Order: sequence, then C-alpha cells, then structure tokens
Amino acid sequence: MPTRQRPFVVEILTLLALVAAPFVLPHLGFAPATINRILVWGLVGIGFDLLFGFTGLLSFGQAAFFGTGGMIAAYLLTQAGFSDTITATLIGTVAAGVIGYLIGLLALRRTGIYFAMITVAIAEVFFFLEFNPLSAYTGGENGLPGVPPPNLNLGFARFEFSSNLGMYGFFAFWYFVGLVLALRIVRSPVGLLLRAIRDNPMRAQALGHDIHGYKMTVFVVAAMYAGFGGSLLGMLQGFMPPDAFMFHTSGEIVMQTAIGGAGWLFGPLLGATVWLYLSDFFQTTLELGATWRLVLGIVFVLLVVFLRHGLVGAIVDIYRLIRPRKTAAPSIGPRAAAARAPAAPAKPQRKATSSSSGAILEVTGLTKRYGGLLANSDISFRVDHGEIRGIIGPNGAGKSTFFKMLTCEVMPSAGMIVFDGRDITRLGVADACQLGLTKSYQINQLFDRLTVRQNLAIAALGERRGKFKLDLFKSLPRVPGLDAQIESTAALVHLGERLDTPVAELAYGEKRRLEIGLALATSPSLLLLDEPLAGMSPQERVETVALLKSIAHGRTMIVIDHDMDSMFELVERITVLQEGRVLVEGTPDEIRNNADVQEAYLGGIHEEAGAA
Repeated sequence: MPTRQRPFVVEILTLLALVAAPFVLPHLGFAPATINRILVWGLVGIGFDLLFGFTGLLSFGQAAFFGTGGMIAAYLLTQAGFSDTITATLIGTVAAGVIGYLIGLLALRRTGIYFAMITVAIAEVFFFLEFNPLSAYTGGENGLPGVPPPNLNLGFARFEFSSNLGMYGFFAFWYFVGLVLALRIVRSPVGLLLRAIRDNPMRAQALGHDIHGYKMTVFVVAAMYAGFGGSLLGMLQGFMPPDAFMFHTSGEIVMQTAIGGAGWLFGPLLGATVWLYLSDFFQTTLELGATWRLVLGIVFVLLVVFLRHGLVGAIVDIYRLIRPRKTAAPSIGPRAAAARAPAAPAKPQRKATSSSSGAILEVTGLTKRYGGLLANSDISFRVDHGEIRGIIGPNGAGKSTFFKMLTCEVMPSAGMIVFDGRDITRLGVADACQLGLTKSYQINQLFDRLTVRQNLAIAALGERRGKFKLDLFKSLPRVPGLDAQIESTAALVHLGERLDTPVAELAYGEKRRLEIGLALATSPSLLLLDEPLAGMSPQERVETVALLKSIAHGRTMIVIDHDMDSMFELVERITVLQEGRVLVEGTPDEIRNNADVQEAYLGGIHEEAGAA
C-alpha cells in the first residue's frame, strides 16, 4: 500500500470539530443534553458501522449489548458500591463483548436475512430477561435510578464531570478514542479483509482467509462499542432506562447509520445529529405530540431514497465532482503493456513443497453425488511437479465440480485427494489455499468496490499473514513484503499501471487478468485456472494465452477451457472428461488424433478438414 501523504489529517480535523462543537451547535438550536446524546449514539454507531458498513452484517440486536453494558455499569454504580465510573464502564464493556461472543457463536452460523432475524430474536430475548427474571437487578420497567455522573479518580485527586460542558468533554474524549481505534482497524489488514467479506465472502475465503473468525471479531468489537455507549448513557441521564433493551433502540442505531452513511465511520455521528435534532424540533418546537414519530419516519424515508449513500456519501460525491479528476491510464493489452512497462519485478514466490519431483496432486476414486445425480464418478487423476495439465469436456461433463473438489470448495462423496503428500479430502477451501492450492474462477469473483491494488492485497495477505491474525492496529504498509508482492503480481498480469483503478472501471479483459492475478498473489504451488479465456474476443484470447505461457514457466498448472486450439498450444497433457468420468488422457497430439475424442468433443473437425 502506498504510504499516506497526509497522516492523521482525519484525526486532527475531528479533534478540532469536537473542540468547536459545544460553542457552535447551541447557536444552531441544539440543547446541551442533545449534543451529549449525539456523542453517545455516535460512539455506538461506530461499532455498528464496522459491523454493517465495512463487513456487510446487518444486526438488529445491538440493543442487547447496549442494554447489557449499560445495566451492568449502572448496577455496579448504584447497587454494588462502585464509585469509579470508568472502572464500571469498562466492566460493562467487557461483559457486552463476552455476550457478543456467545451470541456470535449462534448468529454467525447464518448469513443475510437469516442472520438479521436471529439478531432480532436475540434482542427480544434480552428485553424479556430485563423485564422479568432479572428485574431485581435491572429495575424492570423502572430502570436503575441514581447513576452518578462520570468521574475520574487519579488517587491523589478526583474529578467529577457533572456540568453539561464537563460531561461533553468526558464524552467527546471517549468518542475520539473510539474513532481513532476504529480508524486504526479499518486501515489495518483486518479492515481490508472486512471489506473483502462485505463484497465477496466466498472469494475472500477461497484466498485463504478464515472469514468466520473475522466476522466474529468485528461482531464482538461492535458489541463492546454498544456496551460502552450504554454505560455512558446511564451516566448522562442519571439512570439506566429500561428501553435500552427495546427493539426501537436497535432500529434507531440502524436508521441513524443509514441517514449519515454506512462505511464512513462518521456517518453514525452525522446521522445521530440529524435524528436527535429533528426529534427535539418536532416535539418541542413544533409540538407535534405523538405524530412526531410519523413525521420523522417520513423524513428518514426521503433521506434514504434520495441520498443512497447517506449524508457523508453525498458530501464525498460533491467533493469528487468539484475536485479535478486525474486522467485514468488508458486500457492497454498485455503485449503493449509489456512493451511500455519497465522490467517486471520478481515473480511472486511459490509455497514450498515437500518435494520438487514426482506427483504434487493425486486423486483416487473421486465421486460426487447430488441426491440421485452423479456429477463425478470414480475419477483417478495425477499431476506431477512442473506439469501443465489441461482438462476438456463438453458442458455437463463435471469439470467445474471436479475443480471445486480439488480446491476443497465441495466435499466429495467418496474418494481421496492427496496434495503434496497430504490428504486434503476433508479440508476447507481456506486451508487448501494456505497449503498452496489455489484456483481462478470461470466467472470473475472480484472485489468490485475496491481497487486493483486492494484486490491483490487481499490475496497476498492470506499468504503473508496466514489464515487468521488479529493485527487490528497494524497499518497495511507495515506488512513485510506486501507491496513488493502486489506490484510483482500486477506486473505479471500486466496491470501495473492500473493498480489504483477501481475494479468496476476495468475492461473485461483486464478483469480476467486480475482474476488470474488474485490466484497468483497467493503464491500457489499448484494453480488451477477455470476457463481463463471465457468471454474474450479473439485478440484478447491470443494475448491471454501469451500471458498464461509466461506464467507457466516453472509452475504447476491445471487448466479447464473450451478453446481447443489454445489448450493444445498451452498444455503438455490433457485429461478428457465425459459424463463425470475420465474418458482418456494423453498429449495434445494424442488427444487431437483420438477418434473417440474427435467424435465426442471435437466434432470430427480433422476429418472435415481433410475432406475439404
């Protein structure tokens, strides 16, 4: 990653804004208590934005953690004799994190709408517990009154923040700390992987990452942010309200983030500012009574419909419109790029194998059934170190299923897969990639909202850091060898001039090369290419075949494709599949001249050519 030219600008501007806010906002109609509430909700929203905006996990259960952290801190301060509010807050935060971990064990087993519904159910369970079995500790419908204002005990001196301005300083400090920590997370390798999970979790896993572990991490982090914010709410109001556990609390967190803009970290703060200001305005200034919620709901719908990326997103879009745009590098073919570019850096390293000769992959009796459908039947297959093997067959021959079993995306019904002397039949796809077995996809599986550089970084991080690592506060440029690996891979697939281009702006041929580049960036010892020429024009095919030839030197590869001429030119040996079984294996010349293959797959083209 290129080093940031202006480090800490965001932090400095935020600090200046926090210093100015209590003196500016009252002149805009904000009550002091409202300003403090904005900070509390903004802090809770930072955690939710990490979960939803950066990872794509929509949780409606944040009220459970918000209420848990707040109630535990309030109980300690009102019933257990605690006087140190910071200690009580930290205990409540840790408790919310523990609860988040336990809930995550259940909720993260599902994705999408099912995950969201599980979090809704969990929030309702916590609401029931607070009002019934645990009411002796939580106060039930009365909540816990008597929560003291925040204080700081230094031993030799004790400071209380009971005034509005004093409370603001206390809350602003913790908001700033929470924001700085979140910024460190999103700038870290983990932060980039969270965005990879948001955009394409299947590909992130196939590139060697434990996506479940990273989801659990951000789920717990979001729970701790919510618990911390709940603790601050009790000190702000002087009591811990029972509605902290209610569903509408989770709903408000979601709506405030949507208004402000998800994926920016500042969105929840701006959304809370608009939400709380309008709430006060409709209730006190306009005196709308109970209808204020209806009016606020209509405003929310209008904002979300017309500002799809929220208020922060709209501000960023306006900035991009008025900012002079740098002319993008033109799209050029691999040959032209190779001619114009300087000498390419060293090729990405390959993972070490236990041997440099003999078989790197051996398959015995591999079978896959889907109910009564037999996709592959009793396939035996062997690839030696340094071999370029091709697999051909008509649609429905079982090629893609076979590839998925080789890379451990699909579990075989029977048979054994041995890679580099190790039985990998029951491993997961991330483990297979970590061992050096990686595949490119027939249909591009890229991270479209990110740049070429970030896509290659996601792939390289799996090789550089392993399957799972919690380097939450380590910046990307400090990952040893990462920049060199990204640049060498980009040069290898002729995308060196497009590293900072969003993937969505790439031409189709460039995307296909990037698809291959993602697999190469994992430093595979065995590279599987699933129809790398699919959808290309004739010229793009010629250029990509030349690219694949350059990649193939000293590398072990298995290639599936329907372009027979290109396959015969590229590979050393071919396996022909028919109806899920191996029909024949041989050199390109042997396959070309095999009568069964000509009849079944090549349509007798050589006989027709001879007759002509």
